[in-house]
This record gives sequence, C-alpha cells and structure tokens, in this order.
Amino acid sequence: MGMSWPSRTLWDVRRMYGVRGLMNSGLSCCINALLQCFSATTELVDLLNRWQTQDESGDPYNVPLQLKKALQAMKDQHQHAPHYDFLNCLHHNYIYRQCQHDADELFLAILNLIQQQMSDSNLAAEIKRLYRIEMEAEIRCLECTYKQCVPTFFLSLPLHLREGKNKLEECISLFLSEQQLEIGEEFWCDRCDEKQPTAQAFKIVTLPSILCIHLKRFRSDRGFSRKLECEVSFPMSFNMAENDKKENPAAEMREASYKLYAVIVHSGSCAFGHYTAYIHSVQEGAWYYIDDSSVYKASWKEVQGTYGGFGRTAYMLLYRRNSSETVQESSG
Repeated sequence: MGMSWPSRTLWDVRRMYGVRGLMNSGLSCCINALLQCFSATTELVDLLNRWQTQDESGDPYNVPLQLKKALQAMKDQHQHAPHYDFLNCLHHNYIYRQCQHDADELFLAILNLIQQQMSDSNLAAEIKRLYRIEMEAEIRCLECTYKQCVPTFFLSLPLHLREGKNKLEECISLFLSEQQLEIGEEFWCDRCDEKQPTAQAFKIVTLPSILCIHLKRFRSDRGFSRKLECEVSFPMSFNMAENDKKENPAAEMREASYKLYAVIVHSGSCAFGHYTAYIHSVQEGAWYYIDDSSVYKASWKEVQGTYGGFGRTAYMLLYRRNSSETVQESSG
C-alpha cells in the first residue's frame, strides 16, 4: 500500500485533550514517540500516579519518577519542555542523547528500568503485567521427537515479516506455529542426553491489558542491515484467540479482543531514520499524527498509509484489550 501523508491542518495543542507535541532535542524523536504512547496508555498513567514518591521526590535520575513527572507535565499546556528532565534522566541511565535508538529496544529498556528503580514493588509488578504476555514454548527434538515445555514471556510480541504482503493476523499465527530453529540454536534433549536440532512452537497462556506488537522490519543479511519496506496490514480491532490455532482451554482466550490506540512509525533507513506516532484520543474519538512538536488531526485511512511502501512504515502497534473483558478478569 502506498504512502499517505497526514492532512496539513496543524492543530493548536491548547484545543486538544491529552495530545500535544514535544520538541526534538538531540535526536529525541524515538523517545518523543514512545512518550506519546505512554501518555495514551491511561492504565500506565494511573499506576504511576498511585505511586507515593516521597523518598524519590528529588532524584533526577530515577526513571519511573521522571517518567511520571513528564507524563503529568505533558497535560500542562504551559510547560514548554515537559520531557527534558526525562531525557536527561535516561542519558544518566546510559540511554544517551544525540544517539539514534530503536523504539522496541528503548521501550523494553524503560520497562526494565521501572522494575529496577521503582520503590513500590507491587506497583512495578502491576506495570509489568500491563504488557506481559505469558507463553509456553514447546521444544521438540527432531532426532527422537521428545518434547519439553518451557514457560516464558514477552513484553512486546516480535513478529517476523516476509517479503511481499503480510497481514498482522497471519504474522501472529506464524509466530505461534512450529518453526525449526537455525543451526547454532540447538536445545539440550534429556532423552538423547545431548544438544540436538529442534523445532519450537509457542502457546499463549495469558494475555495482557496492553498488547504491544513489534514488526521486525530490520534484518541482517551477510553482515549488512537493511529495512523491510514490505506491506503489513493491521486491523483497527481483532480477536487474538483467532490467531492461536492450538487447543487452548483458558477461558480468557475465548474472547481476547483488542482495539488499536497507538502506532509508532519509522521513516528512513537502518542507518538514519525518524520516528513519529499516530495516537487515538479516547476523549475525542479521533486519530492524531504527532511528529515531534507538530500535531495534526488524522484519519484511519492515513494510519493505514503506514502499512508499507517506501517512506513511513508502522514499526510498533499498541492494542488495548476490551475493557469489559479486563473488568471481568479483575473480578474473577
């Protein structure tokens, strides 16, 4: 699908509810785009606001504290640079300014720093559960067919892309299906008592409130990195259970419906690129395209323009689980 640029009507941030631009400071476009997604994740904002931070109130290098302050400051139209302290905090934690970052790697690094630096371990665990996808990896020895199951989890679902056209649902089904591991990734087989070629398949155990999906557009071929500009179509809403073809008795998998609320977009190449974001405002029921300090009202058709093709391509997708299902789980 070809590129579709957002409409050129620049909106005054004072007229919007919860959507505002952020100045680019030292190649901060990746962090800016992530902050827009964090701000739109009201579940995360609520958990951070519940955190009593008396002991950390003056710590300029505490990541969850500075994230909390940045997200609060983004709601204040009078704050000229609500994210500068957060940028300095990340720099002190070895996420350097004036450097290009990968959005998915940065997303996972920030979540890990929250776990390490948040004084309230219970709230830190709740934040992790927002994104945690519990899975079971089934490892099958290709020599003797012996199977073993290993529990694992993901905070973002890494989806391999094929050349040509892809559909999100097909990419998820492929991720869950059995795949033969490459040479050098052999597993130890207890029956054979040695490492053997193996195949691996994933089974979903539990799904999170926020489903973060990473479209793996960067690939290394013979020591060279390249970006896959192939098309990946994704829906506004979908049921995750329909993509897991294996028998799964878990009740929550029967109606695991999700709705898209944020898209992180990458333009450029592996060597030099730029990140922007599409955010769906719950208050207004509208999409906005945010390119650092510029904010434009957008349409779903424009979001679909990031499916693929040379230019702006979707790199990370954030889906929110149907609220009625989340309430039902919590009360259960």
